[in-house]
Amino acid sequence: MESVINSTILSLAGFPKSNPSIHHQKTVKARRTVYCSLSSKNSNNGGDANGLLKEEEEEKYNDTWLLFKEAQQNILYLNKLRLVAVEELNKANREKQLLLDKIQQLEAVNKLGNEQSLWRELLLRIDSMVLTGLIDSAEASGMRKAVMGNKFSVALVFFDIRQKTDAELLAQLRHFSDGSRKNGFHIIQICTEMEPLVSVGSLSSYVTGLSKALQKKGHMVEVILPKYACLDLTEMQGLREIEAELYSYFNGQLHGNRIWTGIVHGIAVTLIQPLYYSSFFDRERVYGYSDDFERFTYFSRASLDYIAKSGKQPDVLHIHNWETAIVGPLFWDIFVKQGLGGTRVLLTCHGFDSQCLEQPDKLALCGLDPARLHRPDRLQDHTMTHLVNILKGGLVYSNKVVMVQSIYSKERIINSFGHGLEPTLAIHKDKLLVSPCGFDNSTWDPSKDKFLPKNYSADDLKGKSICKVALQQQLGLSKNSSTVLVGCICTESLDFDLNNQKAVWNATQKSVQFIFMGSKATSADGALEYLKKELKDETVRFINKYDEVLLHLIFAGSDIILCQSFHDPLLQVPLKALKYGAAPVAVTSNESKFRHFVDHEQETTRFSRFISSTFGYLSLSQAVDEIKNSPSKWKQKIVDAMAKDFSWNAECYDVHVSAYTALKSL
Repeated sequence: MESVINSTILSLAGFPKSNPSIHHQKTVKARRTVYCSLSSKNSNNGGDANGLLKEEEEEKYNDTWLLFKEAQQNILYLNKLRLVAVEELNKANREKQLLLDKIQQLEAVNKLGNEQSLWRELLLRIDSMVLTGLIDSAEASGMRKAVMGNKFSVALVFFDIRQKTDAELLAQLRHFSDGSRKNGFHIIQICTEMEPLVSVGSLSSYVTGLSKALQKKGHMVEVILPKYACLDLTEMQGLREIEAELYSYFNGQLHGNRIWTGIVHGIAVTLIQPLYYSSFFDRERVYGYSDDFERFTYFSRASLDYIAKSGKQPDVLHIHNWETAIVGPLFWDIFVKQGLGGTRVLLTCHGFDSQCLEQPDKLALCGLDPARLHRPDRLQDHTMTHLVNILKGGLVYSNKVVMVQSIYSKERIINSFGHGLEPTLAIHKDKLLVSPCGFDNSTWDPSKDKFLPKNYSADDLKGKSICKVALQQQLGLSKNSSTVLVGCICTESLDFDLNNQKAVWNATQKSVQFIFMGSKATSADGALEYLKKELKDETVRFINKYDEVLLHLIFAGSDIILCQSFHDPLLQVPLKALKYGAAPVAVTSNESKFRHFVDHEQETTRFSRFISSTFGYLSLSQAVDEIKNSPSKWKQKIVDAMAKDFSWNAECYDVHVSAYTALKSL
């Protein structure tokens, strides 16, 4: 290492490769010449010899002192270069170690993922055997119990599953010893989005996040989706087509479907592809067509046909929004008697603003009886009584309903956000539950975040200051860890009116720094461009292009994160801010205040109660003043917030498992 450092120093210093003593030799030679000349003169003038010798000694002393000072400067310079070289070498070693750690982590995740994918793929192969007629539903049920009861043995016994035909695999399954009955729930989610396959709104991250949390705790989750033309299949493992067509009823006839299966993040996924109605999902967009009712009603009916014909007997059918709400009446009017007597239905609503109103006769397309359902206590719309309301049908026919809302109470949602469904919500109040959204803490965790220059946690916040200085340096802001730094992720719904602009401007006069970044949605570009025109100051920075790596650093380096609302199911900005030790402050147009009044009623989420007692009352100026005037109190609030768990694994998981448990007792 010494030789490497010395080589680096010489290279950095730009020293020539010649002998460093040449200059000194030339100097000595010159002195000898002068001395000989002086001696010759002394022989002619002995009286001046002593004086000349003294001058020579003084000159030698001065030359020696100059050489010493020059050598001292060179030593200091070389030491400085040595430190630079050592730091460069240490930096290279740190980067190398980070790379090795990441490789090791990826290998471990890949190994675990392969083991989990194996037994889920085995379950999908069992489904295929039922559809092709190799086994009946009763035998399939026993095999599923065996696989679920012996997950750890599956990887050893069925490691070569992909090389085996269905007949060979069936023989092996029949010799596989029966395991104990699974303890967890078997949940099938029938939905229209799932991250990363297809993402339009908050539903996609909710389906994936909740499914991963459930499976982590021992429950079995499957997801059924339409096979859209726009699916991103890059992260799907083991994609294969089942060699038997599934027939489903629609518009008076049976129609064939191709069935595809695969694994995403360890979750078994089934894709349904219509053959006759191939244009239903062979489109650029997921939603927004005049025949959306027909498209998603076809998919809902085909999903139930697939579940029944493959012999599945899930504990819960989990459906979402109006698009699959028709599963509720279909299940109870047609499918409950097809081996699904032990199954119950749970509906998730991410809002009541989209409900789908249709002519009653259209219900017959999927085999339902319009006359039986077009009634006030069933699907008839409260306002437009000549129409049926599909979301209302889901509310009426589901055993439990989960409303995804982080802030408001059940009563507030029923009375203020029902969008005309208030009478139905009031009648079915007892089966309504409120759940907050969550976030992925395997990706968003400052103690393990590989994008940060220094990790930190609630127990050790030193790394947060380092992250702030790194962020300031990267964006050309004045580097000072004590300067208040405010981050903001711009979305199309960001409400930045004149009062908010004034609040930011006033804060810049107090040397508060601001960073605004656009989001993935191109529709957010307008909001960012508007702010760039209105807010011009040396303490403000704008990042036009969404940058995932920089986003992690903004959360880590900021003291405050501005957000549109504390309920943010799409980006989960407030939840990530709390995890990274930044205070979420809501941007709202409310009498020139950055304030969002949370619900103080009893039936609210734990997240809502925490926010209302900590950051919910703060405006931007109040938050800045508290940071500056009461640093100890502020630090304790931040530490408390970081210690809370608001991920998918926490309250969101608890609410849903509570609902599933209640369903089993019905």
